[in-house]
Amino acid sequence: MTGTELEITADLVRDLLREQHPDLAGLAIREVAGGWGNRMWRLGDELSVRMQRMDPTPELQLKERRWLPVLAPLLPLPVPTPVRSGAPSERFPKHWTVMTWVPGEPLDHVSISRGTHAADTLAEFLRALHVPAPAEAPVATDRGAHPRDCTGGFENFVQAVAPDDVAADVRAVWDDAVAAPAWDRPPVWVHGDLHPANVVVSDGTLSGVVDFGDLFAGDPAWDLAAAWVLLPAGTAARFFDRYAHADEAAIRRARGLAALKSLFLMLMGQNGDRGLPGGKPHWGPAGRAALDRVLRG
Repeated sequence: MTGTELEITADLVRDLLREQHPDLAGLAIREVAGGWGNRMWRLGDELSVRMQRMDPTPELQLKERRWLPVLAPLLPLPVPTPVRSGAPSERFPKHWTVMTWVPGEPLDHVSISRGTHAADTLAEFLRALHVPAPAEAPVATDRGAHPRDCTGGFENFVQAVAPDDVAADVRAVWDDAVAAPAWDRPPVWVHGDLHPANVVVSDGTLSGVVDFGDLFAGDPAWDLAAAWVLLPAGTAARFFDRYAHADEAAIRRARGLAALKSLFLMLMGQNGDRGLPGGKPHWGPAGRAALDRVLRG
């Protein structure tokens, strides 16, 4: 292990299960590729183990434990639902959670071939999620703000990865989002981190949503950006028609946030190409394709 990351192996996962949930310790354990803040291990056919990895605090896992059992019955797509809690111990001094497994392949490894179906599916999922949140719901920390309050990050991304031939157009989309009126209704539940690694695909369409660690109550535009970040070209209009609850200001904010998220994916791809920790080389092309969709409107 290093100062920031614990070495997590199948043997460690099995030992922790033997200590705290021995009835599950005999199930097959398989590593799931990917993950940064948490590391995933498949447990049998229907479960997974989510191990706190680089996240400095357990707050994201504890948030999922608290709220996913409340939200999951309301949602039309499968989401990972906690079924057992793992406590920090001498062997592994961080939190871990046994959750239901969401079948499918992550979108950052496959593509959507049934675009209209996926647009309808995403719209229905977000309509179900975007309901008024209770007063005790978590608030956003590093995301959830109006685009005008994210301009510093946007500028950093533009300067790092925006192609010269479209940089002016990207700035125009962002400026329009910054000028859009703010969300002025009661805060709704927001996933907060919809990108290709956090949704799964089966039979050419969306079939599940994962990683609710950034869940918060706030502006749904942060999720509506997925119309460009996740869906194939030409389906954003279909998505907004089916969603039916986004006014012009929300769509303008969402499009700017989609530009921001696309640039982030491109930066992660660039970091991967350079061999930097946490970089994802295959995210670069996905981010550029999403940015092209944003610019087409």
